[in-house]
Amino acid sequence: MSGLIKSSIARKVAMALSGLFLVFFLLQHFSINFTSIFSPDLFNELSHFMGTNPIVQFALQPVLIFGVVFHFVMGFILEIKNRNARAVKYAKYNGGANASWMSRNMILSGLVILAFLGLHFYDFWVPELVHKYVEAHPEDPTRYYHELQDKFISPVRTGLYIISFVFLALHLWHGFASSFQSVGFNNKFSVAATKFAKAFAIVIPLGFIIISIVLHLSKHSH
Repeated sequence: MSGLIKSSIARKVAMALSGLFLVFFLLQHFSINFTSIFSPDLFNELSHFMGTNPIVQFALQPVLIFGVVFHFVMGFILEIKNRNARAVKYAKYNGGANASWMSRNMILSGLVILAFLGLHFYDFWVPELVHKYVEAHPEDPTRYYHELQDKFISPVRTGLYIISFVFLALHLWHGFASSFQSVGFNNKFSVAATKFAKAFAIVIPLGFIIISIVLHLSKHSH
């Protein structure tokens, strides 16, 4: 870990790899959640599998949590190192001329996403742990859709999710594309990879926004 902190290249590679790992999880998470707007039964089935499979629960989930913590810790370290470097070279540095607003404010969007993850854990992960391990309810494979739907009754809560997904899009717009460069992906496919990353940064957060709105409206239509 000390080597990662001391080496600029190693920090950027570690940041990129952890980000790519989280992007893969984000796609998987979106794929399951998207089924909720057209097939509650399929969503229940997939959620039940993810919520009861021991490999997912006791192997993949801890790895995911570590990945989230690692990515944000490395992000703060990079931000501190970059700010110190800019302070030394301030006379020669014009951030607005050399980098986009988003690239210079990744820490801001990251903090919003971190706050959103706190809300998301409070809404879903903590109640799931309480349901299964504290209150020890018998497993109900049909409960997941209604529990998800209940989280979007409040227009305020739905609005917070939507704002968070907008910041996720901003974070991905720069972060996902730059991660390919950080891991040395500079070849004839790099242009296509960048276009894919930009499209991903729009489509996936927009998809999450649509899910939030549909769930909110569906609950109020009954």
